Amino acid sequence: MKFLHPGLLFLLIILVPLVAWYIWKWKNSSPSMGISTVSAFRKVRNSWKVSVMHICFLLQLVAIAALIVALARPQTHDSERSSKVEGTDIVLCLDISSSMLATDLAPTRFQAAKDVARKFVSARPDDNIGLVVFSGESLSLMPLTSDKSAVINAISNVDMGALNDGTAIGDGLSSAINRLVSGKAKSKSIILLTDGTNNAGDVAPSTAARIAKQKGIKIYTIGVGTNGSIQITDPYGFSTTTMETKIDEQALKSIADLTKGKYFRATDSKMLADIFSEIDSLEKTSLDVSKFTYTEENFMPWILLALCAIALRLLLRYTVLRRIP
Repeated sequence: MKFLHPGLLFLLIILVPLVAWYIWKWKNSSPSMGISTVSAFRKVRNSWKVSVMHICFLLQLVAIAALIVALARPQTHDSERSSKVEGTDIVLCLDISSSMLATDLAPTRFQAAKDVARKFVSARPDDNIGLVVFSGESLSLMPLTSDKSAVINAISNVDMGALNDGTAIGDGLSSAINRLVSGKAKSKSIILLTDGTNNAGDVAPSTAARIAKQKGIKIYTIGVGTNGSIQITDPYGFSTTTMETKIDEQALKSIADLTKGKYFRATDSKMLADIFSEIDSLEKTSLDVSKFTYTEENFMPWILLALCAIALRLLLRYTVLRRIP
């Protein structure tokens, strides 16, 4: 057993002067009278209540000591354990162009993508995960981190209109690659989710794919939604427009094949969720890690001991040792 605040145990020294004070008080508090001999009283024994008085003082000491130990926060720790976990470096690369507001995935492509991305992140506690978004340009929102709450919050706070409109797939991949280069895991991958064709940016998707291949980075590409005319409602619900969308499946397949990844197509929310589940099963790397497991703190038994000692002392004080005026 260890203590979180072991220095507080020095307060137990206070018990020494309390015992000394009690002994001094006991010897000097009894009335006395001078007589020639005590032979007549030699067979007279002390009342059993005298022992009960000593027990009451002992209960006080027990209560004080137990409270001091409880304040020191006793804890027990399990031994170190080594285990194998599945871990890798992953960057989510999400398209936030205006076409992602289409409602062929409920409630919109954008919201469906965010929902499955959050679930994907929360299900991978041992990975380092980053976040990149793109439309007409790219933006790295979250570096590789094991803080899953931070990544989930970043995904939740992503909003449309933060970047110029368009679909710069190559720029998005380049930003994701830059994030992964600093990662230390042997397995590195990008999950690219888009619903269009590259029509903006400075880097061609094929060029980004070749760079990823050189760096040993896999790219999983996901084409979201249906081709053709789609209805788009602005984020505030004031207007609805119709636009044509077409997913460049050939380019997405080429990117995935070149980097030894895989291409997926999601035309509804369930398919998108299933795709992320499949990627979750594919992207795993075994790592040896050491973990410490901590049990609950053990201060409560000491608190209960102190309360029991106080309660028993009060019971004796107002029953057996009750004084009548």
